[in-house]
Amino acid sequence: MAVKSPCVELCAFDGKTGFCTACLRTREEARGWRKMTDHRRHQILNERSRRQAKLERDAPRAARED
Repeated sequence: MAVKSPCVELCAFDGKTGFCTACLRTREEARGWRKMTDHRRHQILNERSRRQAKLERDAPRAARED
C-alpha cells in the first residue's frame, strides 16, 4: 500500500530551512512524492519530529512569544 502524502494544502516554505511549515517536506520532496519509493517516503515522514524541532529552533524569538 502506498504511503499517503502528508500534504494539508497549506504550502508555505520556510526561507531558512526550506521546509514546508505545514507538512515539513522540502519543495523537491513535495514535487517528487508521487515518484518516490515507499521506503523514501517513510524516511521523510520519520524525519518530521527532527524537522519540526529545527523550524522551532530557527524561528525568530518574537514569533515564538506570540
